[in-house]
Amino acid sequence: MDKLIFKISFYSLFACLLFACSSKSDPGDGVPPPPPPAPTTYDWVFENTATWTEEFNIDGAPDATKWGYDVGGNGWGNNEAQYYTDGLNASVNSGVLKIVAKKEPFSGKAYTSARMVTKNKADWLYGRFEIKAKLPKGRGTWPAIWMLPTESVYGVWPNSGEIDIMEHVGYDQNNVHFTLHANAFNGANGKGGAKIISTASDEFHIYRLDWAPYGIRGYFDNEKVFEYTNPNSGFASWPYDKKFHMLLNIAVGGNWGGAQGIDDTVFPATMEIDYVRFYPFTK
Repeated sequence: MDKLIFKISFYSLFACLLFACSSKSDPGDGVPPPPPPAPTTYDWVFENTATWTEEFNIDGAPDATKWGYDVGGNGWGNNEAQYYTDGLNASVNSGVLKIVAKKEPFSGKAYTSARMVTKNKADWLYGRFEIKAKLPKGRGTWPAIWMLPTESVYGVWPNSGEIDIMEHVGYDQNNVHFTLHANAFNGANGKGGAKIISTASDEFHIYRLDWAPYGIRGYFDNEKVFEYTNPNSGFASWPYDKKFHMLLNIAVGGNWGGAQGIDDTVFPATMEIDYVRFYPFTK
């Protein structure tokens, strides 16, 4: 008899515990589930003092210790119409760099321009980049301030990535873009943001990249226009863990810049750069 009472008590306790446990997980009992854990956030920190600067304080040719040139007229993967010269379209005057796209025949092309690069002169992994610039205007112009990998460790474009700090096409005046390209998102499907800057071609504005191991943020005049968090899923979505260099250029025409044709009356078209500054990432 005592054994029977023990068994009944044991099974009653078991049933009670089972009911209690199941009632806690019943979504219909009015008790909300616990909230998910808060996402991880990072306070990105950069040095207060720039460790690489280009203030363009010496008139004449751009500083050859800091800048080289991509040269040629092969279309540059975008069916661009210009020939990039070896410095003939770039000069410094009164503290400002001027890159000038011109309507002139050169080596089989109808236009010339410049594509300045810091490759193998200044290459960076993470940091804050600030560029103060005034953009050209006119249908067919396609200025850019951007970055490419110095060594394509993950393969040819877009596998090793691209960071477009500023892009603008003249037929869409004042609509300025910040865009990322990688294996998982590229071309027209690149990830990015944009902002209407009503005086993009009339006044200087600050275009900024904050680049950390955790992600990438884009700012125009210190207003954040885009953020991308490192998904930690491999190079296809995050090739931005290798050194990149900077490029400054005006393309003419091309798949995007020339989508509505080229207005030859806008040339010469000039992009002006007041300064380029780099602040190292600390944590």
